[in-house]
Order: sequence, then C-alpha cells, then structure tokens
Amino acid sequence: MAATGFHTADELNALLPGTLPGLLGLTVTAHEPGRLAAALDLRRELLAPNGYLHAATVVGLADTACGLATRALLPEGAAGFTTIELKSNFLGTLREGRVTTVATNVHAGRTTQVWDAVVTADGSGKTIALFRCTQSVLWPR
Repeated sequence: MAATGFHTADELNALLPGTLPGLLGLTVTAHEPGRLAAALDLRRELLAPNGYLHAATVVGLADTACGLATRALLPEGAAGFTTIELKSNFLGTLREGRVTTVATNVHAGRTTQVWDAVVTADGSGKTIALFRCTQSVLWPR
C-alpha cells in the first residue's frame, strides 16, 4: 500500500484547531507509517461530573490517533476513509495529569484498515483503556 497521505506530527497538529480533537487539546507527539502517538493534558472540562476522566475523552483521543494514522496508509487512489466500528475496554481512570495513546496498525487492506490503540496515564504507564477500530477505505465514485 502506498503511503499517500503521510504527514509529519507538526503537519497533523496544524489540522486540529477548530475540530473536536483541537477542542480536546490533543497533540500528536510522533508519527510514522503504521504508528501514531498522541497526548492530551487533563482539565476539568474533560472530566465526567463525578470528577474522573470522561469515557468520551478517552475515545476521542484513541479514535483521533487511529484516524490520523489511517491517512498515511490509504491505498493509492483512495478518496478517504470513515470509521465503521470501534470498541473500548476501560481498565482505569484519572483525575489529573496527562493521558497518552499509541495507535498501531493491525491490518491495512484495500477496503478496510484495523487499528489498535492503548491509552495510558503519562508517567505511571497505567493502562486506562484498550481501543480497536475498523476504518472503511472510501473510493471515488
């Protein structure tokens, strides 16, 4: 598969302002074909009313990491992609600090891509969630 949409971490970060990942405060920290690392600093707005990390924040971080990385592995001629399935297993939580994720490619086919992401507490390495998504490759009509 050709890496038709590869971008550096800086180029990907420039895409985020004005989008949900930008609102969350997500930052791409590293990117290479088949792997993307990202992080965000926790703040009150990203917590649930109970004071713990909101599940939607975790899913937003992991899904964005997988989605941005998908761009680099699109087959030549593909028009884009869309998420068609995602699953999260939550194993822990946080109240403060920084949360990180590393997305890795499991399958990069002509019609689908499958990605895994592990979300962890920065510093301690405590696993917060395991995430998997399937992306449908879109073709011009």
